[in-house]
Amino acid sequence: MKKNGETYLIRGGRVIDPAEGIDENLDIMIAGGKIEDIGKGLDAKTARVIDSKGMIVAPGLVDMHTHLREPGREDEETIATGTAAAIAGGFTTISAMPNTDPATDSPGRIKALKEIIKKDAAANVIIIGAITKLRAGIELVDFKAMKTEGVPAISDDGSSVEDNAVMEEALKAASREGLIVIAHCEDIKLSRKGVVNKGFISTKMGLRGISKESEYIRVSRDIELARKTGAALHIAHISCAESVDIIRKARKAGAKVTAETCPHYFSLTDTCCTAYDANTKMSPPLRSKEDVEAIKAGLADGTIDAIATDHAPHTDSEKDVEFDFAPFGIIGLETALSLSIMELVDTKVLSFGDLIRKMSFNPAKILGIEKGFLKKGMAADIVVIDPAKEYTYTKDSVKSISKNSPFIGWTLKGKAARVFVNGRPAAEPTQPTRLGRG
Repeated sequence: MKKNGETYLIRGGRVIDPAEGIDENLDIMIAGGKIEDIGKGLDAKTARVIDSKGMIVAPGLVDMHTHLREPGREDEETIATGTAAAIAGGFTTISAMPNTDPATDSPGRIKALKEIIKKDAAANVIIIGAITKLRAGIELVDFKAMKTEGVPAISDDGSSVEDNAVMEEALKAASREGLIVIAHCEDIKLSRKGVVNKGFISTKMGLRGISKESEYIRVSRDIELARKTGAALHIAHISCAESVDIIRKARKAGAKVTAETCPHYFSLTDTCCTAYDANTKMSPPLRSKEDVEAIKAGLADGTIDAIATDHAPHTDSEKDVEFDFAPFGIIGLETALSLSIMELVDTKVLSFGDLIRKMSFNPAKILGIEKGFLKKGMAADIVVIDPAKEYTYTKDSVKSISKNSPFIGWTLKGKAARVFVNGRPAAEPTQPTRLGRG
């Protein structure tokens, strides 16, 4: 991405940066792509002024779980369209998961992906490498070479590493190289090709259910292996109460485990699936009302560190089939902030500061990247949020190539009004914002 030499003054917004202990009305000066100053009454001089009164100004959001599909499925998403969707949602940094075709399981493939990112990305893109070759769960990739290429974490996301010995060796090798392992926790012997949460709803729909045990038993196994090896483990997209409880107890016992959930797991329940809309089919599946409450409690007490999107694009033709045969996953980059504001901040589950921490600083900290906070001299990755903005999420407004979202047609609240990536304005405001000189 090109550096931007223009100077900007973000004036009068409520600056929230939990990492730096900031929550007050301040100005932020941007020059040469970096944060030049933060304070009150900064002199605009020749800066382009962005009046942010009534807005929240925060570190750019960081998504540690994004499926960009390139290379291999550019009909579903590309680096260009995925990062455009990210910007629309307030994300300045996203993490490309390795289940592409071919998988990002070697230095050569990582280098090739870096070239696409350099050419096409509108946001910062962090590459997550695979744990095993072809994500087949059999042979480990060269973790040292991955580290050399700048990969901060590894995952076979979309698949769990089934073999205990392979997962244990992966954790040992990752620990030696200072890599974090991101675990997709699903025991396929228990999920048994299910398509919806196992329980009353699956019975009512006449579809094979996915038990909660298929998730939380694998969560427990991976945590035990992390304890045994002393490795850092991150649990992806947790969806059920039992997983939250296991992680909570493990953390209290000193395990080096972090966890994420996604907006659909605190915004929807499995009752949404009864219309047989394949846009409600995801892995892990939507769970019960009790599970939703447990996820919210885990976010509130800090058991769940991060909110990720698990942005998983699929074409209309792929999703417009019988529920049984549709692929799992929904897009989420453009709706994550709004849903989080509506379901967590407006309902007093989290403060705005807590939300920014879980959507910005914590994901960056887990990945070990210098993002998610505002400080003089660092790259100006900033989101200006209009917390009261109401809008209808329509298919025509979606920046992603794919439109597979259960939230199409919803009236949402809270939206990124302006985004800066490395000091460059990357999105136009959703409503008129005063621009001027001094």
